[in-house]
Amino acid sequence: MTVQINSADWQEKVLDSDKPVLIDFFATWCGPCKMMAPVIDEVAAEQAGQVDVYKIDIDENPDIAQKYGIMSIPTFIVFKNGEPAAQTLGARPKEQILAML
Repeated sequence: MTVQINSADWQEKVLDSDKPVLIDFFATWCGPCKMMAPVIDEVAAEQAGQVDVYKIDIDENPDIAQKYGIMSIPTFIVFKNGEPAAQTLGARPKEQILAML
């Protein structure tokens, strides 16, 4: 199960991380987001120890969504050294998510 974070966790979990971080920007009402949840959980399990994987609800954390220009969900961003390194939008096959890492 992918851990959900919020604005209060953002600095420590994402920006200060010493390994790549995959963020799943989602909302509870989003159908494609629900469809992607098991895929993201698989990626988190397979990449455990190498990549941190988190979800963030854009409705509960609009400051983070706004900062990174999230207009559509799901949006997936890989952060490396605190900076966005790769981004994709919409439901994607697991292979495409892994390729971002």
